[in-house]
Amino acid sequence: MRVELDLAINDGSVIDTEKRRRRPLNVGIRGDKIVAVTAQKLKAKRVIDACGLIVSPGFIDVHAHLDGDAYGGELAACQGITTSIGGNCGLSPIEMEDFFQAQERDGYPIHQAEYVGHSFSLRREAGLKNPYVPASPEQIARMECLAQKALEEGACGISFGLDYSPGASLEEIRALAALCAAKDRVMPVHTRLFTRYDLDSLTEILSIARDTGVRLLFSHFVYQYGEGDLDSALEIVDKARDAGLDIHIDSGMYTDWATYIHTATYDLQTIHDNGMHFHDMMVATGPYIGQRLDFELYAKIRNEYPDESIIYCNHLKDEAHRTLRCPYAMPSTDMGAYSPGEGHPQIAGTFPKFIKDMVRIRGELSLEEALSKATLLPARLFAIPGKGKIEEGFDADLTVFDFDRLSDLAVYPDQGRPDAKPVGIEYVMVAGNLVVDQGIYQNSQRPGRVIRYMR
Repeated sequence: MRVELDLAINDGSVIDTEKRRRRPLNVGIRGDKIVAVTAQKLKAKRVIDACGLIVSPGFIDVHAHLDGDAYGGELAACQGITTSIGGNCGLSPIEMEDFFQAQERDGYPIHQAEYVGHSFSLRREAGLKNPYVPASPEQIARMECLAQKALEEGACGISFGLDYSPGASLEEIRALAALCAAKDRVMPVHTRLFTRYDLDSLTEILSIARDTGVRLLFSHFVYQYGEGDLDSALEIVDKARDAGLDIHIDSGMYTDWATYIHTATYDLQTIHDNGMHFHDMMVATGPYIGQRLDFELYAKIRNEYPDESIIYCNHLKDEAHRTLRCPYAMPSTDMGAYSPGEGHPQIAGTFPKFIKDMVRIRGELSLEEALSKATLLPARLFAIPGKGKIEEGFDADLTVFDFDRLSDLAVYPDQGRPDAKPVGIEYVMVAGNLVVDQGIYQNSQRPGRVIRYMR
């Protein structure tokens, strides 16, 4: 006796991310798996009419800071993300098993994998309070012990935010990179730039990759190199890949970046060395949201509200598009935990903006190329089984959208809401459950699972 399908998506344009083509097909779901991809019209308990819509594997965000934040999970789902990689830039939970168990107990809208972070988390646990001081041999050994434990508990790699710990020595980076390489995990690096034209920040990490064989992911590449010599930075990566190193990059669709005002990035010396100006700094969170800084407001917020985020507005235009044209580049949000109405537009607009701008407006990628970058490429990089393709036996993580209507609505906080949800994302399915249904977020749905790396 044939078991009834739970859900069918009929008459959509189904994306083949491997062959990079689209076909009019119907997709059948039972439980948390795709069980039919066929030209035959399907019957099910629930049938979605996807006529005129694109049916894609769920998007995978390779660089985020959600770390279980509920509102961030909602914003991710509403832009079509079904899997998020958290713990980036050296900031993460330390007790990985505790984090995973909490997510499994409480539930989450989307799937999560998690790095263990060096530059804030491991250094803090090793007793390092000054970001400009290198770790001692004893502190390196302590970080190695903690990182090894996190990797054994399922962390997907070790992340670095070297702009936030500019004193980190090559010895401490290399020691942790070797652990990552031994487990065949990914090492994402937010490089340290003493100036925006500092290409040594790339070459020092590439030397470690040559020594250890670690797989590299350069984080939010356009934020790091868009204000400097982006073409030279990409050429360095190209040559390293040609020489056999395993390297990818990620980038958002924005060039104006944000981080906490208390970090080394916003130290006065860093501001001076990079020729930054206070009037180009916009408050993203807290009581002064939307205001531009002068020295007095900078000093007040840094002293009294050190955990507020500041956006640096650099007035660049095309750097994100140039970066994401690279065949080894993937879109990412860099989204973190913000209160409603606060933050950076990347938290709500990145993936719709990526497809709208790169495909529909600029024509720099085909739709199939763009969706492969957002799904299959990250699924393969992170070796996530069952994701990135629409095939029988694969996970029922799907994003269904109206290509012609798809648009980001999020804006910078001086213009409106940075968390304004996009239009055109009609259905988002996570493990066979609709977390977005007819464009509406389903708050009661928390089907996301933690992705543990146990090899």
